[in-house]
Amino acid sequence: MRLEPPCKVSQEKITFDVREIEPVLRGYPMKLEPFPPCYVELKDGSIMVIREAKREEAPLMLKYVMQVMQSDHDFYDIVGARVYAEILGWYRHRLKDPYTLVGLIDGEWVGFANGRLMNKDINISLHTMALKRGLRIGAIMYYAKAQYGFEVLGNKEWWATYESYNGWKRWGIGMAQPSYPWPEYQHELGGARVYYITKEYWDQVVSQYLLDMIGTELKRPVPDDLWEKNAGTLRLPEKVMV
Repeated sequence: MRLEPPCKVSQEKITFDVREIEPVLRGYPMKLEPFPPCYVELKDGSIMVIREAKREEAPLMLKYVMQVMQSDHDFYDIVGARVYAEILGWYRHRLKDPYTLVGLIDGEWVGFANGRLMNKDINISLHTMALKRGLRIGAIMYYAKAQYGFEVLGNKEWWATYESYNGWKRWGIGMAQPSYPWPEYQHELGGARVYYITKEYWDQVVSQYLLDMIGTELKRPVPDDLWEKNAGTLRLPEKVMV
């Protein structure tokens, strides 16, 4: 769009340094309390450490998720595509106030959970993935990020939506999540229905539901020897779980 200026100007062309543009495109971030690392013993006796992902790990994570996108069953293609965009958005500073969590067993990436803050009160749950089957890793990662939102960040509401039938059954129905009227309220993942949890509902019902599902509490702090095995750059699984 071009319009003639309404008055005389001394410079008809103005250039910008990209370093001046970047703060505008990136936006002003909130100061989030870091996720406190934790660990949990899984059903097979292995121990998973959950920590924040490191930005330099993003290219490795993208390499794995790109393979998930190739699957044409159980909605892995759309989940993979969206997770890829979310990791890339976090990596390129184009996602507002994100948090990205990884679950690791001896340095191998086995779990993923992410989300972002709409504001100080509302936490947007984005995706949760188990990269290893049969150990309730997905449930543990979901609990870890919800606990982070309500008990560390002090959020008042948790907003989620579901792409797959299994996710809707396990979390939406399993936790008896109410939903806001649609389409007045829409989740950012495609404008789907918003299912939500309040802090009060978390305290009274949902936190215990998830604890019953995973069968154990998250433990903190992480012992030094366990942290050393999982603090370095994550290692990708040999096989894609889909």
